[in-house]
Amino acid sequence: MNRVRTIAAAAVAAGLATAVLVPAQAQAAGSVHLYKVHYDSPGSDTGSNSSLNGEYVQIRNTTSRAVSLKGWTVTDASNHKYTFGTYSLGAGKTVTVRTGKGTNSSSTRYQNRGSYVWNNTSDKATLRKSTGTSVDTCSYNSSRADYKMC
Repeated sequence: MNRVRTIAAAAVAAGLATAVLVPAQAQAAGSVHLYKVHYDSPGSDTGSNSSLNGEYVQIRNTTSRAVSLKGWTVTDASNHKYTFGTYSLGAGKTVTVRTGKGTNSSSTRYQNRGSYVWNNTSDKATLRKSTGTSVDTCSYNSSRADYKMC
């Protein structure tokens, strides 16, 4: 890390950079982003609620503050949409959005669907702010795994 700071300081002193963002600063800024899409629930796709809840999307907050996700959406390529109600994702926390039915908690939200959302071979998850601005996407194209780390 000292080497990075030394290089950054030398660049500034030489007039080669107007703004330098060293790795520690970039990490401190953080983001709210898609973390994992578990697109193929374990076992056979029976359509049961436990099977539906075996597929999910995880969203991670790597910022140093809680972020309100009210009105934010997660969609797949076919535009199946989940919209967050009043919900705040704590600093450094992850929320799991499951497809099936259940009781919402601080770490798990439920879409309350009766059918699968995520295709088992390829799909694309998109996270958007309440304004419609795309925050992150995560695509996969494989039946060799059950999930994709984004």
